[in-house]
Amino acid sequence: MPRSVPLRRTLAALLLSCALLAGTTACGDSGDTAGGNTTSASPAADRSAASPSASAERQRLAKTRFVANAGLAAGATYQWIVKPYRAGTFKKGAEGRTFALVKAGLAGGFAYNRLKAAAENAKGDPLLSKAVAPLTAGIESLKGLGTKLRKGEAGEGEVGAFESVIDSIKNAGKDAGAEVKDKVPSTSQLTG
Repeated sequence: MPRSVPLRRTLAALLLSCALLAGTTACGDSGDTAGGNTTSASPAADRSAASPSASAERQRLAKTRFVANAGLAAGATYQWIVKPYRAGTFKKGAEGRTFALVKAGLAGGFAYNRLKAAAENAKGDPLLSKAVAPLTAGIESLKGLGTKLRKGEAGEGEVGAFESVIDSIKNAGKDAGAEVKDKVPSTSQLTG
């Protein structure tokens, strides 16, 4: 029994030390620079802003992200909107229509989201930015189409709008040296 008392004291001292340490780090820099503490929160960020290689790296990553996001949007559009529409799965009385419409609605929302992200990624590369900038209005026009697809209210025009925007994004990427290939997302990616 006498052995547990020092263990409790040690544990209490350890917990108190951690609490004090956490309290002092949480109350660290309040943003007041009057005390002479003008160090940057991230010295690496300051160096990378001036480095020409960092700028090239950001452009390369912008293209890579653009290709990934646009590829997912293109894959989702083709797999769950265009292909079922052409197969007649969206028509009344078609077998599996309800499930196909729900998936198309999810794919429409997903594709819109990924296209917005791709347009944002394109801003990191000057050539890609110029190529994608005129397409932002087309991307915005897709905003409510996912809901129309899910409700079964979409027709040839809506499906064609998705297809047209995807083709325009692919062409703009190709012209800017960032070729987009369809990448079909998993069902869990669509929902989550």
